[in-house]
Parts: sequence; structure tokens; C-alpha cells
Amino acid sequence: MKADHKQISRLLKTARGQIDGILKMVEEDRYCIDISHQMMATEAVLRRANKEIVSAHLKSCVLEAKTKEEQEEKIDELIKVLDKLNK
Repeated sequence: MKADHKQISRLLKTARGQIDGILKMVEEDRYCIDISHQMMATEAVLRRANKEIVSAHLKSCVLEAKTKEEQEEKIDELIKVLDKLNK
């Protein structure tokens, strides 16, 4: 992985902390909308981490592919990821 490991780790640890908080909110039977807001915040952090990873992949793995076939393979991988992100 070519993305900044410290940044990705920080984002994932933030998301983990948010998930722990959401679990506590559920256990405490907190207000549904408050829980939903926290879940959306967690999703945003995970999307940001994923964007950083995919961006780094584009800037390194795709550009560094030696042959046209390798480039096409990397592009096809990205298309599949983008398809999944848009679902």
C-alpha cells in the first residue's frame, strides 16, 4: 500500500472509536437520530480513508505499471472499486 500509513491508521482508529461510541449509544438506548448521525460521521471517515488509499493507488500502482496490459489491469481494478463505491 502506497498511502500514508500514519494517516490511514489515524483515520481507521478514529472510525473504530466512533463505532465503539455507537455501540455504547445503542446499549444506552439513546435517541435514534443521534445514533444515525454518529453512523454517518463514521462512514465519512471510512470514505476518506478509502479515498486516500485509492488515490495513492492511482498515483503509484497505475502509473508504475510497466506494460499496457498491466495498466489496463490496474484500471479495470479501479473501475470495479468505483462500481462498488457507487452502490
